[in-house]
Amino acid sequence: MNLLRKLLFPFAILYGIITSIRNFLFDKGVLKSTSFDIPVIAVGNLSVGGTGKTPQIEYLIRLLSDKYQVATLSRGYKRQSEGFVLADETSNAVILGDEPFQFFQKFKNIQVAVDANRTNGIQKLLSQPKKPQIILLDDAFQHRKVKAGFYILLTSYGDLYADDWMLPTGNLRESRSGAKRANIVIVTKCSSDLKESDQQNIRRKLKLEPSQELYFTYIDYDDCIYSQTGKLAIEEIKKERKLLLAGIAKPTPFFEFLKSNDDECLTFPDHHHFTETDITTIANKAKKHKIITTEKDYVRLKGTNIAPQLFYLPIKSTFINYQNNFDTTILNYVGKSTGNS
Repeated sequence: MNLLRKLLFPFAILYGIITSIRNFLFDKGVLKSTSFDIPVIAVGNLSVGGTGKTPQIEYLIRLLSDKYQVATLSRGYKRQSEGFVLADETSNAVILGDEPFQFFQKFKNIQVAVDANRTNGIQKLLSQPKKPQIILLDDAFQHRKVKAGFYILLTSYGDLYADDWMLPTGNLRESRSGAKRANIVIVTKCSSDLKESDQQNIRRKLKLEPSQELYFTYIDYDDCIYSQTGKLAIEEIKKERKLLLAGIAKPTPFFEFLKSNDDECLTFPDHHHFTETDITTIANKAKKHKIITTEKDYVRLKGTNIAPQLFYLPIKSTFINYQNNFDTTILNYVGKSTGNS
């Protein structure tokens, strides 16, 4: 923790008091939460920064969309549009935001919508001719104006909410006690061989309620990179010189997975909107070599003049153990739920 953050500790206390009062008022019904008569699953975190929400939402889509009509609802961070937008063939990352557009590109059998007002967004989705049976709320753990029927809380291994502090001293959006709202807590970005003893140590540190379930996942990288025209095996391009590009919160693991000695890494801010100047810089650094980026960045870059050189590396969230238990819990909630009130 740097000196400036330590000096801001009094503001962290004040911020914690404000968010705790807000949560208390929602808990007591003084502030209104709206519930809906279909299953609503909220995925989020207590901290700012990347905890792996996008691959977790995609895991749920794969689990549920073969049996149910699924819709995702996000706020559409940094999109250049306002209000409720339902994705269609005219949509792009500028209109939807990069992550919702990624969902829309990958999963053709679901509905993808964005709205900063989640209550309005759900109401709009339910008024569509093709009414969803399940709604997945992306990054909505603190959006308490909607009362979801099921909450999944993510926290990164090595950056657990139990070890963090309130903003601006730390990265917590609300007090650690907010974790009690979660039905399931998932520790993300673990090593794939995390020992059972280490899992138990984390369980003790998080101090979960007996009714809460705890799982551990890791980021699983694809064996291939993909472009508009095809794919290449990772092993084929490992020794080849290339430009690695990422505009995500924590790009180091992405770079480490792909990097060889002669590769150059280029980093942009999370959810960055690439300008013409950025594209020129990227092209100059890459020269005629391949450019490999994240899937989230790819949806913003594939329409630019570097597209012929551009590839992306897909990722997915994989459970270290007890995946069947997780799937059963989710499917039981969806199957038995006739409403969230």
